Amino acid sequence: MTNLISLAKKFYIHPLLWLVIGIAILTAHFLELILLLVIITVHEMGHGMMAQSFSWRVKRIALLPFGGVAEMDEHGNRSLKEEFLVIAAGPFQHVWLVLGGWILFQLTILEGDVFFLFLHLNLMVFLFNLLPIWPLDGGKFLSLLFALKFNYLKAYEYTLLFSFVTLILLHFLVFLTAPLHLNLWIVASFLYFSLYTDWKQRRYTFIKFLLERYYGKSHQFVQLKPLPIQGEDSILQVVERFQRGVKHPLVVWEKGLEVGKLDENELLHAFFVEKKTTAKTKELLYLY
Repeated sequence: MTNLISLAKKFYIHPLLWLVIGIAILTAHFLELILLLVIITVHEMGHGMMAQSFSWRVKRIALLPFGGVAEMDEHGNRSLKEEFLVIAAGPFQHVWLVLGGWILFQLTILEGDVFFLFLHLNLMVFLFNLLPIWPLDGGKFLSLLFALKFNYLKAYEYTLLFSFVTLILLHFLVFLTAPLHLNLWIVASFLYFSLYTDWKQRRYTFIKFLLERYYGKSHQFVQLKPLPIQGEDSILQVVERFQRGVKHPLVVWEKGLEVGKLDENELLHAFFVEKKTTAKTKELLYLY
């Protein structure tokens, strides 16, 4: 109960949402909007509650004019299992929402037309959020799949590129089937802007990942993954190979022979504190 109250304090309603509510009242779509807001709120609270159960830092639960978002102050250094559960907690809420609506319908508390509208809106939000487009839940699931194979930076870039291609295909389909559907055009525009912004800031996002990895004290790595590197590799080249959810003992090789080992924190210390981004990794063997 305490977690729920603390999460409720982080609730945020975008000012433009009040305008949307006013328009809904004037156009006799108030019931649809209220049901949609309830569904989106429960969906985002699902993310927030699961995140809090893992002691994640939840910044806020925001209701926007065209959806919602649970904002976390985490930067990719939690275990992939935790991230999967936090992402899945949102779509899972639709299961009990539909079940609860069905029970109310069976008890004749909820009228048939209201229940079927509620069912339709639940299905719409559920399917839309599972589209493999960042930053929707489906896009975040996609990023976890890429993270299993690629380093953080590549996985993030591949997620954004795949999302952009998927969005173009979806937009083309919308253009053919519902060219005058204003809401779909607005949502697509928001997703384009979000992808463009995230792509431009991808290096900044990567640096936040490294900073939290070096300075953060809340995350725990449950898996060690030795990373073979060449002594001639620069520190920047090595940190760009760091993956999510694992800690890297660094094995330094030269001319086919192992010449030493480094802890990743030693490399990150040289990167952030000593500013030796272009230094060769073999130089650190003589320092630590």
